[in-house]
Amino acid sequence: MRDSLTGLFNRRYMEEALEREMLRCDRKQQPLSVIMLDVDYFKRINDTLGHDAGDAVLRELGRCLQSYVRGSDIACRYGGEEFLLILPEASLGVTQLRAEQIRAAVKQLHVESSGQPVGAITLSLGVASFPKHGLEGEAILKAADTALYRAKQEGRDRAIVA
Repeated sequence: MRDSLTGLFNRRYMEEALEREMLRCDRKQQPLSVIMLDVDYFKRINDTLGHDAGDAVLRELGRCLQSYVRGSDIACRYGGEEFLLILPEASLGVTQLRAEQIRAAVKQLHVESSGQPVGAITLSLGVASFPKHGLEGEAILKAADTALYRAKQEGRDRAIVA
């Protein structure tokens, strides 16, 4: 259920939770939003500072994400340096604001590895919402992923709504 490095939920749990929460929100006629995020230039961190530095970034990011989610939200490591936040009953506007708060907070992180600072960390984020961007989990994830890709294309260090 949990990713050992970050302490966040793993992808398998995320897939089950997303479907369950979407059904619940549909039944209650409430929105559900997601934030897909990715560490900008993560490969460069691993290549220049080593995998221990990359792991330190992922650990700190996991802690940071936990501090920006409500008890009912679900923070997951989607894979590699990609993460997904599931925000049941959160509107698109609220979720966009949360994405910006997370983006700003991560820029303030001071991560060290072997006593050396890793340097500035930035995120690209994609935001999507049920039912606006799709009626199934796969469609919501695709919309968030497409928005994340646009954030990367438009210069990184930004949150884009699908």
